[in-house]
Amino acid sequence: MSVVVKHLTKYYGAVKAIENLSFEIRPGEVVGLLGPNGAGKTTTVRIVTGFMSATSGTVEVGGKDIKKYPHETRKMIGYLPEENPLYFDMDIIDYLEFIAELQDVPRSDMKRRVKYVLDTFQLHEMKERKIGQLSKGYRQRVGLAQALIQDPKVIVFDEPTNGLDPNQVIEFRKFLSNLGKDKTVILSSHALAEVQAVCNRVIIIGKGRVLADAPISELQRKFVGKDVISIEIEKPDGVTLDAAQRLIEQIPHVVSVSPLSTVSDGEKVFRFYIDSQKNADVRKQLMHLCSEKNWSLLSLQQQVVRIEDIFHQLTVGKEKQ
Repeated sequence: MSVVVKHLTKYYGAVKAIENLSFEIRPGEVVGLLGPNGAGKTTTVRIVTGFMSATSGTVEVGGKDIKKYPHETRKMIGYLPEENPLYFDMDIIDYLEFIAELQDVPRSDMKRRVKYVLDTFQLHEMKERKIGQLSKGYRQRVGLAQALIQDPKVIVFDEPTNGLDPNQVIEFRKFLSNLGKDKTVILSSHALAEVQAVCNRVIIIGKGRVLADAPISELQRKFVGKDVISIEIEKPDGVTLDAAQRLIEQIPHVVSVSPLSTVSDGEKVFRFYIDSQKNADVRKQLMHLCSEKNWSLLSLQQQVVRIEDIFHQLTVGKEKQ
């Protein structure tokens, strides 16, 4: 079942959270929604799931506008928000049956659906335990179970592996890969390795705008068109981070320079990502610059293009604008 977002904009008072977002997610796709804190990911997810209205723009689920058909579209969507919506004084099984009733799961099918999610997330032996007595990991499993109780066609997860241990994360990835065979899945996460492991495609947003929307392999091919170098230098006396960045940018064949982190008063190191033209190795020029300026070079490395690199290069530059 498709999800079509057209020209979505949301204001909180005078603050613009998202601006003119448009994308389409097709049936059977597992799509990662990425962005730094404050980029608009959670706002987008809440609007897509019908928990919040947009200032302008539309969202269609299965061809139906969520504003015109709120009840019908919500029944098609399973949603696990970042803040897990649990009732701590309820037993697991009572809570899941309650959610099933809210989602209009037929009485004739309720027992089967509850058993399915209990088995899927290994909750069967704890089904009569109160949610408030569970560890964070088990509470997260209950949240995942409620998102799937009505067998939705579209599933939206916002930071779904919060609280899961490494073994549970591996199991969840396998589950998510299988889930994407017959459902549409949106995964909003800060865990970039997780997104790379399970998603067919990523949508990267920054300051409420789409910065990239493509399969991960396509993004990697695009960024392989440049060589990426990381450099660390001891903070030179009397030289600011911006001044050092400008000097590096003047080196021939350097395309762009991005600080890896801001530098506090106590920080002793400048760190940069440097994009250069393909096959234009600028390491010698960097070493020459450090020698000429009497900078202490601590590290100089050629980087392999990863999803983390792509995310950093797209979002750092845009967030400064």
